[in-house]
Amino acid sequence: MDDIFSAIQRSAIRIKEAIDTKDIGYSQQENSSGETQLQLDIKCDMIIEEEFSQVPSINTIASEEKEHSVALRESGKYFIAYDPLDGSSLIDVNLSVGSIFGIYENSFNSKNMVAACYVVYGPRVEMVFAHNKVKMHLLQGGDFEFVKEIRLGEKGKLNAPGGTQQNWAPFHKELVDSFFKEGYRLRYSGGMVPDLHQILLKGGGIFSYPATSDAPQGKLRKLFEVFPFAFIFQKAGGDAIDGCGDLLALDCCDVHERAVCFFGSNYEIARVKEVYAKQR
Repeated sequence: MDDIFSAIQRSAIRIKEAIDTKDIGYSQQENSSGETQLQLDIKCDMIIEEEFSQVPSINTIASEEKEHSVALRESGKYFIAYDPLDGSSLIDVNLSVGSIFGIYENSFNSKNMVAACYVVYGPRVEMVFAHNKVKMHLLQGGDFEFVKEIRLGEKGKLNAPGGTQQNWAPFHKELVDSFFKEGYRLRYSGGMVPDLHQILLKGGGIFSYPATSDAPQGKLRKLFEVFPFAFIFQKAGGDAIDGCGDLLALDCCDVHERAVCFFGSNYEIARVKEVYAKQR
């Protein structure tokens, strides 16, 4: 696992340099979702593949920017799914973005997840790695230094609701509004990594991306985004569900399969379960 952690660190340093210096315009290519790729998306994807290709323990990689998984080394036991640059459309307005990594053993399956990691590229570059514990590191002087362990409180104060409101189910809107009535503060940048990072560092809250009329299966991808953050939140003492059940109990039949998802501290997730149970 140490060799994978080191490869992610090297990738993060190179991606930060690319963000600072490379072309952020659109390319002529589309990713697996039919979205036109930024030049920076392509560059970051290449950086991570280059670094992972040097790690003997990695068998296969899958990227949000690639239609299919890529076999690297048959003798390796780890399968890594990653989003090279989550929130890349925020780059041109200079908001924080990130990279997400899900580390699986033997195959891409939620039950085989053994570690997860994300990197935030903002005023500072911070990396959160979850294995047995959730630990944050800060990039200083070209190296990542351990800062602290992250633990969520039982109840938070932040509410990050994803999706366009006009496409929400009425009961979901009532749920979101009920948190605001309790005094929760809105925190939503349009980037999954910075929003969830803020909830983790501020001690709790709720991030939701529900089923919507235009995306009934949800928008966020299981292997690259949903499972890694579910793993991190659970290891930090919080929880992650699809409305009713554990996200890490879900199957995944396709590399780019999506899921409805809620991440938060225990109080907020219990509220989600209560509301969604009535909709069965």
